[in-house]
Amino acid sequence: MTFAHVRAVLRRILTVARTEIAALTALLVMAGGVLSFIEIADDMTEADGQAFDQHVLALMRPYADDPGRPWGPWWLKEAAADITSLGGISVLGLFALIVIVFLLSQRKWLSSLLLVLGLAGGVALSEGLKAVFERERPPAAMQAVETINASFPSGHALLSTVFYLSVAVMLTRAFPRRRFKAFVLGVGILMALLVGLTRIYLGAHWASDVLAGWAVGAAWAMALWLVAYGVARLQRGRHAALQDHEMLDRTEGPTKV
Repeated sequence: MTFAHVRAVLRRILTVARTEIAALTALLVMAGGVLSFIEIADDMTEADGQAFDQHVLALMRPYADDPGRPWGPWWLKEAAADITSLGGISVLGLFALIVIVFLLSQRKWLSSLLLVLGLAGGVALSEGLKAVFERERPPAAMQAVETINASFPSGHALLSTVFYLSVAVMLTRAFPRRRFKAFVLGVGILMALLVGLTRIYLGAHWASDVLAGWAVGAAWAMALWLVAYGVARLQRGRHAALQDHEMLDRTEGPTKV
């Protein structure tokens, strides 16, 4: 066996190891998200959990003469209102359409289908959990934005986590370059965090609502990735119509998995 053959074998072993580690990490994140949600849902009914939510809300509303005014300068409230809209269903629906069209144009059939199913499942999770818990939101006088349904979990936090993290994970799966993987994952996590934090800042949700939304959203996004990973492994080598067609990176050459 020549040195070139040994190098090729070692490269393939490392590639498989990285893939399996990624699957294990996704499974751990999914399990952690589910367990975290259960713990948060239990704590919110107890005195300690309610005291935590009240304390965070009081920090965001330090002006006794104007309870609806959030902490900080006026422009911070305006910026938060702009950012929080990035987790709204209308904005996410528009972004989802753009991403799905892009994936279809790149012949990423599996990623496109799973993203649609993942987002639809995220909406169902959000509405279903709200109907189960029926938690009241913070006092209306402390809300800086309009709200329409139950508080737990935060729909904005849940859906933004599902969407931005799912898109980031799908893109890392679809494209091989490591720098691109790190960039899109970082952006996806940052977007979900910002949307959730603005919901707390604007008084639209209790802090535990947002934490629960992040937990469920991360778990669902990782479940989506695991499904994509499992289906791709089953279909690999069978020329199935649902496969994502690989793109060749002209600068680095094709990446084989």
